[in-house]
Amino acid sequence: MSKSAPPDARLIYSASEIDANMLWATRFFAPDPFIFLEKRGKRYLVMNDLELDRAKSQAAVDKVLAYSHYQKRWQNGGIPFPTTAQILVEVFADLHIKSLEVPSTFPVHLADQLRKMKIRVRPKPDPFWPDRELKTNEEIRAISNSLRAAEIGMEAGIDAVRRTEIRKDGYLYLDGARLTSEILKRIINTAIMAQGYVPSHTIAAAGDQCVDPHNAGSGPIRANTSIIMDIFPRSQKTGYFGDITRTIVRGRASERLKHAYHCVLNGQDIGFRRIKDGASAYDIHWEIVNYFNGEGFPTGAMNGRMQGFFHGTGHGLGLDIHEAPSFGQRSKNKLRAGNVVTVEPGLYYQGLGGVRLEDVVVVTKTGCRNLVQIPKFLEV
Repeated sequence: MSKSAPPDARLIYSASEIDANMLWATRFFAPDPFIFLEKRGKRYLVMNDLELDRAKSQAAVDKVLAYSHYQKRWQNGGIPFPTTAQILVEVFADLHIKSLEVPSTFPVHLADQLRKMKIRVRPKPDPFWPDRELKTNEEIRAISNSLRAAEIGMEAGIDAVRRTEIRKDGYLYLDGARLTSEILKRIINTAIMAQGYVPSHTIAAAGDQCVDPHNAGSGPIRANTSIIMDIFPRSQKTGYFGDITRTIVRGRASERLKHAYHCVLNGQDIGFRRIKDGASAYDIHWEIVNYFNGEGFPTGAMNGRMQGFFHGTGHGLGLDIHEAPSFGQRSKNKLRAGNVVTVEPGLYYQGLGGVRLEDVVVVTKTGCRNLVQIPKFLEV
């Protein structure tokens, strides 16, 4: 297959429960790898007997083929346990396929086997499905529903912190026991699961733990220090994620922490004002960085670690928690109407703690629309 010649078909072989490209193509959840083919706009699945009838009723494809049908061909020829590659070659023969385009995550061993069988296989760099970047109204509704579940979890977490007692030892106590990050995450996650959503790696970090933005948090939580809660549940029904972050303090925040919070809030507003169809993600990010620098919050290596604003302004959100388009210091892309992206600037310094605020917006022709409804405040 020459570089210019289009392939006969596209092939994915994976489990849709963990592969967003497969889930997007089929709208069908399955825990084990299965076969998806697209040829000239027509989509096929090849399913084992266990999943065959469910796929016929649930999958968003044109035709579902029986794996066992092709298996029997080999068994009748004396091969009792044909490989996936052998099954595929039989399918390709029926569908007149000799060349394929596959995702960059396609199994190398399977690609090698197909090539040995004279099938031309060409990996396609991400994005495998460029249309995934532009969300339909149905997808936006699914993301919005996941955001509602995240908001319920966030409200439960904030309420728990608000109900704590500040004791003389400087720690927060909930119902007579020290509040820990573990307890706070359990409160948040329980509220999310009650809505039929799946929380994963919820962040409830306090104090200097916040300086590592992906530190999930551990141990008892002190008063008068920042608590970052970053919540990103996934819908069991649709597979779409929500993603919200809030920063709060139980007690009194220092003046510098209040200033940092105010600046992060303004940094978000810069994003909200600048985001629109055709806007440069790179330029928006660096405008926020430069604003922070001007307010006395520089970014760089300090005392042996990165501090300041050292992650992206945001990321695409959908069937993956982090997906295209990118939105940060290395982003070359222009935002497009239909993108759904997070806007989550942050500031992190040892001794101060951290501040991060995160909402999710839909990019429009003239601006953006915030899908998050939960308010922002620092002290509770």
